[in-house]
Amino acid sequence: MNIHHIGIAVKSLERAQFWNQFFNLETEDIKEIPDQKVKIAFIPIGESRLELLEPTQEGPVSSFLEKRGEGIHHLAIEVEDIESVLRAMKAAGIALIDETPRLGAEGKIAFVHPKSTGGILLELVEP
Repeated sequence: MNIHHIGIAVKSLERAQFWNQFFNLETEDIKEIPDQKVKIAFIPIGESRLELLEPTQEGPVSSFLEKRGEGIHHLAIEVEDIESVLRAMKAAGIALIDETPRLGAEGKIAFVHPKSTGGILLELVEP
């Protein structure tokens, strides 16, 4: 199991320039994810990545920015069998945002509610 990425909500993907300029990192990929109402940029850092999230319209990320401003939005953990992890969490009474996986930028994803994780929005990723 690995940290797949750390999601950072930003007003503009131009924020990638900070990471590129001062840490000599390169933006790997920019994608639009219409059903999540965001445009994302992945920046590899070690064995993990940063995922910058820029809202394309009103949705969860734009709401996050309005309430909290730019900053860490979520932590994504890579799992081998997302369905079994979700079943186990549900059986244990964990609050899930997604009870079944959906398609993300790089495979199956599902979100776990922050009230079950000590205040952290957790994304499960099965590449």
